[in-house]
Amino acid sequence: MNLEFLTVSLLVVASPGTGAAVTIATGLSRGTRTAAVAALGCTLGIVPHMLAAVTGLAALLHASALAFEAVKFAGVAYLLYLAWMTWREQGVLRIEPDSARRTDWQVIRHAVLVNLLNPKLSMFFLAFLPQFIAKDEAAPTVAMLRLSAIFMAMTFAVFALYGAFAARMRDRVLGSATAMAWLRRSFAATFVALGLKLALTER
Repeated sequence: MNLEFLTVSLLVVASPGTGAAVTIATGLSRGTRTAAVAALGCTLGIVPHMLAAVTGLAALLHASALAFEAVKFAGVAYLLYLAWMTWREQGVLRIEPDSARRTDWQVIRHAVLVNLLNPKLSMFFLAFLPQFIAKDEAAPTVAMLRLSAIFMAMTFAVFALYGAFAARMRDRVLGSATAMAWLRRSFAATFVALGLKLALTER
């Protein structure tokens, strides 16, 4: 396996982003198990981008300014929605009683949507992965799917670790109303910043 591919992929996965933020917030508010479920959802959210790249739809997204902008600003709107709900104590950092907890499916659906509305992932698969496919590769599609699977496995592992670490801090954080207030503000600001960053990205 290409060490450069593994290194760059790890840097991309580990860098702060919406998926990491959602998984960390889930770990803080709902514990290790639900954080792992959120990590799974974020990983599944990569699948449409991977399939788009393999089938050529990502190239269309790259070529069409209108399609790219539509997906991009849908993502921006969702991030701002997350920021608003978090600020109002109704978002990812909301502490719910056991009887009102979201189901695994609801957690996964939310996490999938977070990554689904990020057109930069399609650009990543379109521009980055092909660099590691040999020109004389007999089955380039299979090779691309294999590298994509490795990228997804790394995503799940790193996000699950983020969530587990956050869950270990959970008792300390939940016991302090001041800490929770600052965390909500911090995560709300993070979602706004990520939304602005996405809004300013170019194809």
